[in-house]
Amino acid sequence: MVCPQRCADSTRPPMTLEAQHSMSTTTEAAPAKERTRSLYRGDPGMWSWVLHRITGVMTFFFLFVHVLDTALVRVNPDTYDSVIETYKNPIVGLMELALVAAVLYHALNGVRVMLVDFWSKGPQYQRLMLWVILAIWFLVMIPGAGRIFYNMFAGH
Repeated sequence: MVCPQRCADSTRPPMTLEAQHSMSTTTEAAPAKERTRSLYRGDPGMWSWVLHRITGVMTFFFLFVHVLDTALVRVNPDTYDSVIETYKNPIVGLMELALVAAVLYHALNGVRVMLVDFWSKGPQYQRLMLWVILAIWFLVMIPGAGRIFYNMFAGH
């Protein structure tokens, strides 16, 4: 039986229905795609980017609260004193430690981002710079945490 549709190329003979049917039911497995790793999935650069955003938001909210509680001095100095007194507990001390850690990381990573953007060799050394800023962050956080813990528990 001849296919009722004519081929666009008139020099080729028309296909039979059997030939059309056998072509449409033949399944051929597609070659397996190589699984490629995304540029950012799990890469330290991605986590640096995420942490930079989180620390920026944390710093923004701290500054917002800081402006509000400092504004209480103008409204009522006694209220300001009572609010400041509530800050003198270990939980707020841990929040202060987190704030110092966030601001320090955000600042150091910001310098790294500027070097990557404006230094011609920045992209080449960006991963090394990430590990360097993490080492600096760790070295600065040790005495910083010691001082905050001292203030928390020594009652200063």
